[in-house]
Amino acid sequence: MKQQITLVTNQYYRKTDEEITLLAAKKLEISAHRIAGCVLEKKSVDARKGQLKVNLRYTVYIDEAPPKAADSADGRESLTSALPVWKDVHQQSQLEKTIQIVIVGSGPAGLFAALTLLEQGIKPIIIERGPDAAARRRSIAAISRSQTVDPESNYCFGEGGAGTFSDGKLYTRSNKRGDVGSILSILHYHGADADILTDAHPHIGTDRLPDIVGRMRETIVEHGGEVHFNTRCTGFLNNNEGRVCGITVEDGRTFAGDSVILAAGHSARDIISLLARSGAALESKPFAMGVRVEHPRSVIDTIQYHGQDPGDLGAASYRLAAQADGLGVYSFCMCPGGVIVPASTEDSEIVVNGMSPASRGTRWSNAAIVVEIRPEDIPKGELPPEHRYRDLPETVQHALIGLRYQEMIEHLAKKAGSGQKAPAQRLTDFMKGKFSASLPACSYTPGLVSSRLDQWLPQAIVSRLRKGFSAFNQRMRGFICDDALLVAVESRTSSPVRVIRDPESLECIRLPGVYPAGEGSGYAGGIASSAMDGVSSAKAAAAAAVRQQLRLL
Repeated sequence: MKQQITLVTNQYYRKTDEEITLLAAKKLEISAHRIAGCVLEKKSVDARKGQLKVNLRYTVYIDEAPPKAADSADGRESLTSALPVWKDVHQQSQLEKTIQIVIVGSGPAGLFAALTLLEQGIKPIIIERGPDAAARRRSIAAISRSQTVDPESNYCFGEGGAGTFSDGKLYTRSNKRGDVGSILSILHYHGADADILTDAHPHIGTDRLPDIVGRMRETIVEHGGEVHFNTRCTGFLNNNEGRVCGITVEDGRTFAGDSVILAAGHSARDIISLLARSGAALESKPFAMGVRVEHPRSVIDTIQYHGQDPGDLGAASYRLAAQADGLGVYSFCMCPGGVIVPASTEDSEIVVNGMSPASRGTRWSNAAIVVEIRPEDIPKGELPPEHRYRDLPETVQHALIGLRYQEMIEHLAKKAGSGQKAPAQRLTDFMKGKFSASLPACSYTPGLVSSRLDQWLPQAIVSRLRKGFSAFNQRMRGFICDDALLVAVESRTSSPVRVIRDPESLECIRLPGVYPAGEGSGYAGGIASSAMDGVSSAKAAAAAAVRQQLRLL
């Protein structure tokens, strides 16, 4: 017999199996000798209403042993027993051996799409514009040292995509997309800590993600897939029926396949341009932009933990949202015990993001505070008349209005900064409309330039940010303080463009043979949701490829 219970404590220290058993026996009002094991299913922190509570949900096995998947060392259940067996494509049927699918991008959508194709016995060929994770580290370090950005190797481009060097938070409410548990299991299998299987808001850490991504690539290659780095997609191949059947790359080579899964990420603007010029159906979509706000970690910990001892819970997080003039203002990608990082993909812009190491142990905590932006609210008169998409039809340019607005603000940030030194302002000065004569210490290593953000950011964003900060300070007293710093610009929370796909087949409208996937195509908003969307797209592409092969036999 098994029962589920929730233990509620006001502090969290890792307890021994014996301590958990005694607490469970007391909760169930049974003898501790009847309990054969307790498996932790979920851990969550509730710091509302002035009290710090930790909720621990366990499955308690009474008079019977836990399943073999249970890890008796720490009371957590390992989900790796549910992992798929990746098939060697060279051992499949003659039909399956003839199928291969090209994947553009090695971010979460691309990697999980590749693993899914291997499950189907289909060969994935991943094309990645940037280098492997080790080479990316050197390119990222050079941003602070030389104040320049390599457009093919940076925080957004390269092995693992933007997720590799931006924290590794895995929380998602997009359960309709698929089984997030299987995504977490595969990440755990490749080296992520077992805590991601039970935490309500799982987190891997920027320092661990590169190795995990590298192991996933090794799995793909060992089971018959291919991964090509430093290979940028520049065009599509078409068969005699007009279907896309592969890609061309910058050096002139071609990669053929039965179809193409497009998982290029939210910063691959050249891919959006390629799609537009290839006739794909695109549409503008709501997105968000704003700033990074950074506090000393001690400030956020004191506010969130109400001055109480948090035990070994570590740095405190927060999630905030408000309405300002009919649009949402909210926190995004909160990084407790983290740092602010340069996320530009070109030298002509400044973009910032946040990340945390696995320990979440730095002396700062930061989050994006962003304003919802609807395409219909973007004033066309503010957009520069000269832009890289001006040769496209008017209908396509309308679909790219959010992308143009995003680019414009990133270029304004560049003018307000210097090199990759980002424009910054104390939060108190931003609220008062004052220049910051000095700036507090900051985790952003390229450096800062004091700037009146409220003078060059669009006023629709400035006014809503101010209202949002005022509302947040009501909920978290002390959030607005002299030590709080705003760093601009946080502009890539999601893609402002959606590549329209058929809701059933998931195939790109007006560009058959292409399967848009993940955040860059407008169908996800983070690592976990991108991974699940990659899985769905891979299953759809695989099924279509098999049907096509059977039709040709």
